[in-house]
Amino acid sequence: MNSSIAYALLMLVAGIGIPVMATLNGGLGARLQSPALAATILFFVALVLAISYLITTEGFPEKIFPANVPVYFYFGGFFVLFYILTITWVAPRFGISNAIAFVLLGQLIAMSLIDHFGLMGVQKFTMSLKRLTGLGVMTIGVFLVLNKVPGGAR
Repeated sequence: MNSSIAYALLMLVAGIGIPVMATLNGGLGARLQSPALAATILFFVALVLAISYLITTEGFPEKIFPANVPVYFYFGGFFVLFYILTITWVAPRFGISNAIAFVLLGQLIAMSLIDHFGLMGVQKFTMSLKRLTGLGVMTIGVFLVLNKVPGGAR
């Protein structure tokens, strides 16, 4: 199988997992009546699984924080925590579709800026009219699938 197709399929499955995860996280937070406790439990489960995967596939690393890795790369952990806490708290109140639609909109904005400016050392993809049009169409699509728009209108 072509590696591009394999990557696309893998990311498709990961994308399917995001609303499933949001539903599970929101349900756990609601049942526990604590998004923070739910996030803590979820991170504990994730940590155990990640350590198990690491040790099974690569063994225990010599260094956990190598000197050649810029410190800002570790800030990804902040965004993981922020996403888990917010989706766990917001999804039961706003709906999975609405919450994920705005997550998707945020991803579209961020990916465009990161690619256009080549931020954090990624390959640069300059914004073109074709790409801008595609982003506009995707943004319109996000709003068309919303169950409830901000302000309460349907």
